[in-house]
Amino acid sequence: MKEERKNKYYAVLRNCPTSPRKMRLVTDMIKGVEVNKALDMLKFSSKEASRKVEKLLLSAIANWQAKNEGARIEESNLVVKMAKVDVSRSLKRIQPAPQGRAHRILKRSNHVTIEIDSMDASAEQEVLQEQENQA
Repeated sequence: MKEERKNKYYAVLRNCPTSPRKMRLVTDMIKGVEVNKALDMLKFSSKEASRKVEKLLLSAIANWQAKNEGARIEESNLVVKMAKVDVSRSLKRIQPAPQGRAHRILKRSNHVTIEIDSMDASAEQEVLQEQENQA
């Protein structure tokens, strides 16, 4: 397991105070997309969660650069291979309600993992064929 992890380039954000549902909207947007295009999508997105995911993606790119010194991002065809959101702990809070009652509020949080990898020529052709089939 440790050997596999050495060959992967990823970044993890833990206990992010955003609901997992809102975060999944942003991460689903960038799955399978080329890294520079994904950064542009996140930069111009109006969602608040996109700022945190953008920073996480930049961290994953920095991890890739640390292991591949001298390699350029543009030439290596980096792609967001995986982006997953897991549920974290929920903070339980109380909101005052009418007639002396109290309503419970769950403030949800999540863990986000982003993995990037370089796309091979054969994988590139598969992606192009998929895009043609969808069009």
